[in-house]
Amino acid sequence: MMRGLQTPVRAIRRRVFTEVAKLGFKADADTLLTDMEAIPYEIVNDDTEEKYRESTYRARAIVRERLRLAMGLSLRPENKPVHLTAGVEASNISEKYYEPPLMQVIPSACERCEENKYEVSNMCKGCLAHPCQEVCPKGAISMVNGKSFIDQEKCIKCGKCKSVCPYDAIAKKERPCKNACGVGAIVSDKYGRAYIDTDKCVSCGMCMVSCPFGAISDKSQIFQLTRALQEGGEIVAEIAPAFVGQFGDNITPRNIKAALQELGFSEVYEVALGADIGAISEAHHYVEKVVSGELPFLLTSCCPSWAMMAKKFFPDLIDQISQELTPMVATARTIKQEHPNARVVFIGPCAAKKLEASRRTVRSDVDFVVTYEELQAMFDAKEIDLTKYSAESSFHDATGAGRGYACAGGVAEAIEKCVNEYYPGVDVNIEHAEGLAECKKILTLAKAGRMNGCLIEGMGCPGGCIAGAGTNIPVAKAKKALANYVKNSTNNIPPSELAEIELK
Repeated sequence: MMRGLQTPVRAIRRRVFTEVAKLGFKADADTLLTDMEAIPYEIVNDDTEEKYRESTYRARAIVRERLRLAMGLSLRPENKPVHLTAGVEASNISEKYYEPPLMQVIPSACERCEENKYEVSNMCKGCLAHPCQEVCPKGAISMVNGKSFIDQEKCIKCGKCKSVCPYDAIAKKERPCKNACGVGAIVSDKYGRAYIDTDKCVSCGMCMVSCPFGAISDKSQIFQLTRALQEGGEIVAEIAPAFVGQFGDNITPRNIKAALQELGFSEVYEVALGADIGAISEAHHYVEKVVSGELPFLLTSCCPSWAMMAKKFFPDLIDQISQELTPMVATARTIKQEHPNARVVFIGPCAAKKLEASRRTVRSDVDFVVTYEELQAMFDAKEIDLTKYSAESSFHDATGAGRGYACAGGVAEAIEKCVNEYYPGVDVNIEHAEGLAECKKILTLAKAGRMNGCLIEGMGCPGGCIAGAGTNIPVAKAKKALANYVKNSTNNIPPSELAEIELK
């Protein structure tokens, strides 16, 4: 698992995002096209310390496609000439929304990884017992030059040979992106390169963070957002609770708030505020609908990949998906009530939130979505050292329950705490799944009537939001930082008065 590791792939992504942010902050229409054309040469050149590819020219070609995605544009077609800057004029506005598909494979970067293959490595000792040969049900293994050899024409990929090899000399070669996709959206094109089936994809981004060649990337609004910040006006940030630890070990909410204000944000809210509102609403919903027997079970709705997967693959369960606003939208609506002329920017760990914000029903609430990875690049572009900035006050005070939404299991736990507070004596039956493959299993069980009476939480990313595709640090480190943040919250659950307000 590469999430949180500082690899050359992440270094390239960060550099591209930083250069694009500089373009936005510069906001010079006269030089935009030439500035954009210069970026691939600045990132990849003869003096580049690390050779990212076997060829400078290939590396540069891939950076050009990354650059287009970072500008909010689509990849160029392979069968006709399209200039690097084609379409930039239409993208050179702060109101541009994401256009699907969000996740895209850069063809020139894909290494055509084998999808499923067992192969004998040089660790083979050619042992006398050769158990691999004995257990193979198809006689696909023979001894060649004193070593085991697998005939790929006969092999049925059962893996029995690998399981019995005493030297672990048989490797299972898999396509990392396909292995990470829990909905089977990764297929192959006619050249054997990875391709994303958009009918199945739910934009979780796990394929992107699992590709060791950096061949998969997502679109960004970083250019449009930096342009908007440069133009001025009231722009309010809402930051998801998984932010703790993402920008440095000792970076506090006050540091982050001040740094965001330095970028040009007029105010900063905590998305955990919306999570508190959601926990209250879903607690009432669970008791009134599930405990009463009106609904067989309730599915949480805050993870867009989970909700989208449920709607795509289990359409008959749509009525069981909570209709409460996600924390992002609930917080945004609260902001726009208080700041009706402001534009709202969601800052979080999640790639799928980009598409959630582009839905027709959400567009008026959330104007931009950027990840922690993209925000760090914006800080880099402005050369902002977060340790040197500190606001007079912290974020709007949310509760530990709402902040706990960022970790797998935290959503259900928050709802359970609210049920226990508002409905003493009512038991909450909780089930939760993390990672889309597990989510799919639990929905299959729910559909079969095996989850009746349950509150079912689903998280598209294994580990929850702290493990999202747009995070900066390892999952274990993020989990520890979040636990401390939750523990040190002034209030554990939303007060009953807030619940009464929401009921009205």
